[in-house]
Amino acid sequence: MQKIGFAEALDSIVATDARFGRDAYIFLRDALDYTTKQQKKLKGAAVRHVAGPELLDGVRQYALKEFGPMVVTVLSYWGIRTTEDFGHMVFNLIGAGIFGKTEDDTIEDFKNVYDFNEVFVKPFAPPPALPAKLPPALPAPKLS
Repeated sequence: MQKIGFAEALDSIVATDARFGRDAYIFLRDALDYTTKQQKKLKGAAVRHVAGPELLDGVRQYALKEFGPMVVTVLSYWGIRTTEDFGHMVFNLIGAGIFGKTEDDTIEDFKNVYDFNEVFVKPFAPPPALPAKLPPALPAPKLS
């Protein structure tokens, strides 16, 4: 059996599951590459299997690097609103034979790993305003 290419796999996935945009899958593949490169830099070890939470941390870093304050807008445009959405995409790619998995990998690995507002919005939010320090009150004028 001939191995299916990434582009053909995406055609098949998007045709059967239109929840996520084609570009979202390309981003996810790039985020996986980014994650494995970061792991290799940090640990100096050969690339190994990346578990769900590790991939999501790499997705977070890569998304912030690529899209900055627009990250939530871009992900939302692609249909991605939670970490579990990335899990569904991963399992679609596993089903297509593009990504691999171990017996320990489940969709549960991707549920509620982080809140998009916390990791993608707050880093760009302006700092809270300091309370205004008013000058000391002047004494009330004396009425004669």
